[in-house]
Amino acid sequence: MNQNLPTCKPANLQLVFRRMRLEDVLAVHAIDTFSFNMPWPERSFRFEVSENAASRAWVAEAQVNGRNQILGMLILWLVVDEAHIATFAVHPDFRRNGIGCRIIVEALTAAFAEGARRAFLEVRAGNTAAQAMYRKFGFEVTGRRPRYYKDNDEAAILMSMEM
Repeated sequence: MNQNLPTCKPANLQLVFRRMRLEDVLAVHAIDTFSFNMPWPERSFRFEVSENAASRAWVAEAQVNGRNQILGMLILWLVVDEAHIATFAVHPDFRRNGIGCRIIVEALTAAFAEGARRAFLEVRAGNTAAQAMYRKFGFEVTGRRPRYYKDNDEAAILMSMEM
């Protein structure tokens, strides 16, 4: 386990982190749609949960107004000894409460326990806030993919971290 993972601020909610289930897909897709210009199609989340053996799909759930609600999600692909964070988002109403930090720590801790020795991700070049957050986890810039995002031809910054 990487000892450099940050300590997350405690969320104001009692969070449960668990693997995503098919019945979570609608809520997860809604978070993705709120969060990104190019959200994944709903069927992609179904595939990650039910068919992709490399997928480790996580949700953060809490009781909100008397009912369980998905507040964040992360999909990671574990291939041999590498963990690729494919997508990650927190519902806009619950951002900046430590939920994102906690779900990343949970997912990376589980991936490292399964044998991952390296983690990597892509992030929009213009998303400097996300880049700064990932640096807190020990991610470093390792490359750039020009015109990666099709909605505006923005480059992707490649970031990775070693165990």
